Amino acid sequence: MKFNWKKVLVGSLSAALSLSAVTGGALGLTKVAAQDTLTISADGNLLDYLEANIASFEEETGITVELMQQDMFEAMEGLPLDGPAGLAADVLIAPYDRIGSLGMTGQLAEVTLNEDAGFDDNDRLQVTANDTIYGAPVIIESLVLYYNTDLLPEAPTTFEELEALAEDESYAFDGEEGKNVAFLAKWTDFYVSYGLISGFGGYVFGEDGSDPTDIGLNNEGAIEGINYAIEWFNRWPQGMLDVTGSGDFVTQSFMNGDTAAIIGGPWDATAFVESGIPFEAAKIPTLPNGNDYQPFGGGKGWIVSNYSENKEAAQQFLDWVTSEEQQVAMFDMIREIPANHAARDYAAENSDSLTSAVIETYSSAVPMPNIPEMGEVWPGAENLMFDAASGNKTAEQSANDAVELISQSIEQKFN
Repeated sequence: MKFNWKKVLVGSLSAALSLSAVTGGALGLTKVAAQDTLTISADGNLLDYLEANIASFEEETGITVELMQQDMFEAMEGLPLDGPAGLAADVLIAPYDRIGSLGMTGQLAEVTLNEDAGFDDNDRLQVTANDTIYGAPVIIESLVLYYNTDLLPEAPTTFEELEALAEDESYAFDGEEGKNVAFLAKWTDFYVSYGLISGFGGYVFGEDGSDPTDIGLNNEGAIEGINYAIEWFNRWPQGMLDVTGSGDFVTQSFMNGDTAAIIGGPWDATAFVESGIPFEAAKIPTLPNGNDYQPFGGGKGWIVSNYSENKEAAQQFLDWVTSEEQQVAMFDMIREIPANHAARDYAAENSDSLTSAVIETYSSAVPMPNIPEMGEVWPGAENLMFDAASGNKTAEQSANDAVELISQSIEQKFN
């Protein structure tokens, strides 16, 4: 495996003066032996941020940092072999939903969270497995509502408003009588529909996402949510039942100006900007039962290899990189939304509607279960909404079958 090593040297006065980030002295970092070298794996905009800011950490601690340019997934997947061979970085970046399984299989070191970062219980759940913290939250992500500002002067705040919008004949779908595209959401995708199911009372693995024996995707609330989704599928064109193609239909209809509002992710914004469609983003509207739409909350955290011989230095880096000053510096430079709460407030006040929408929706989001059994949920729930909305099964039958399939897969793979 070939790595692109980028060494950042300490001691340049001009480099130090150019840093906008505060030095580690305000964070209470401890000076360690100057010969210590910490390797950090990153790529893309996170690597750019580190290259511009890491010198302040080096200067305050005496730790020399070597930045390893490496794809995030390549680094994680290579850890079981690269770690024992001495090829893995000390510190890596990982999606929240992968941190728990990596920790539970012995790949990650236990770490502590920066007490000044304001992390709440949901933040902790993102990086915790078996009551052990295996990472430091750094970036948050969530689904949002996008709306066309030429069609809607203000964002809808309730699903009742979306229902009223769907009665407007100007959003009628050509070629299918009685069908309407005023509001669209790819609810055949469990990742997107989970916020609806959860908002009605369904859940994946128990109260905190850690009990694979407790699957609540077929409880009374979940079935109510599925039945509500069926009402929307009855309004939508037949193509919305296409498991593979409905996502493209949703985004294209929005970019064509045919649809007033959709549910999507921050990753969709670039295409919308390039299309020239006038749009803003907002928190996903309140459900008919008065509850928030509760999607999975995503993002990334810094993790420490259990094979590292520099765990103390790695912990120092985690404390530094999750500080308010560094999280603000990260946001200002690469526009990733910080996990640190004070920096998150700064981002909400100093950015666009998409950032604010992600932060607002994330506040009611559900941390995605990060135990290994979560891998069986995606295929098990793949046809959950399709079977119910197509009429192949009732909502209850579809939910029961999905839960049975998930349970059987978990039993076969893990027991």
